[in-house]
Amino acid sequence: MPATLDERDAVRALLGREPTAEFDVVVRRTDGTPVVIRNAPFTVDGTPMPTRYWLVDPAWNRAVSRLESDGGVRAVEAAVDPNAVVAAHAAYAADRDAAVPAGHTGPRPSAGVGGTRTGVKCLHAHAAWWLVSGADPVGEWIVARLEPDLLADLDRVVP
Repeated sequence: MPATLDERDAVRALLGREPTAEFDVVVRRTDGTPVVIRNAPFTVDGTPMPTRYWLVDPAWNRAVSRLESDGGVRAVEAAVDPNAVVAAHAAYAADRDAAVPAGHTGPRPSAGVGGTRTGVKCLHAHAAWWLVSGADPVGEWIVARLEPDLLADLDRVVP
């Protein structure tokens, strides 16, 4: 379901800019504030959009940024089974690719979580994917290191 006008306004305010792709809100706070959006596989101008799930909540972004700046990418790559990361990338790509219209012949989005081909690039994209699917070991590692109150008021509305 596409974002409503109110959701578009809320996400625009959270991002500080106009979103570049159509989206819907798939995880929100219990008060309705968007936390994660699901992007269409292409921007409005037709450019492939590899990042299917985008973390838009400021508190989540700050918490994940702190973890990332404290060496989180290296730490998670050392802690999580590389085969499990490959599987998470494959599941993410399959989810995104399923939204590509049948018969599309132009360039397509590629790679896995946040457009990553191997390993871990962006903790934010992994956290967003975990919040949506629960099937990302990197996201699980991230969330285990964040303040528990971040999870307390979430409403996962993924269809």
